Amino acid sequence: MKSIELKRKVRWADVDAAGRIYYARIFDYAGEGEWELLHSIGISRKELAKTYDFPRVHAECHFKKMLDLGARFTIRFWPGKLGRTSIRYNFEIALDEEPKEVAAEGSVTVVILRNGKPAEIPSEIRSRLES
Repeated sequence: MKSIELKRKVRWADVDAAGRIYYARIFDYAGEGEWELLHSIGISRKELAKTYDFPRVHAECHFKKMLDLGARFTIRFWPGKLGRTSIRYNFEIALDEEPKEVAAEGSVTVVILRNGKPAEIPSEIRSRLES
């Protein structure tokens, strides 16, 4: 399965009053990972949006280490499971400082809809994610 890695830094807008990442912001990084992964394999969500919708139906994250303001990290994002009408993407966030430790890991599941009803994953997406 295809995967992508992105280097990032915890931004001011992503932290709470204690200077630690606000938990829901992790899904913004995951969304960026999804977009970059699809873009890297030549999939245009803008074009697909003319026919399909891709709502998130499940999201989870397990935090293992603090992600403080300014912390540099790498997010790795990949399709964990391709169902018939859904895709579960997995992600892992590793601190870039030594020792390189996993700070968070989780998943986001999207369902493919066409005319408001579940539809099979378009073959173009399936074949490119699997290769």
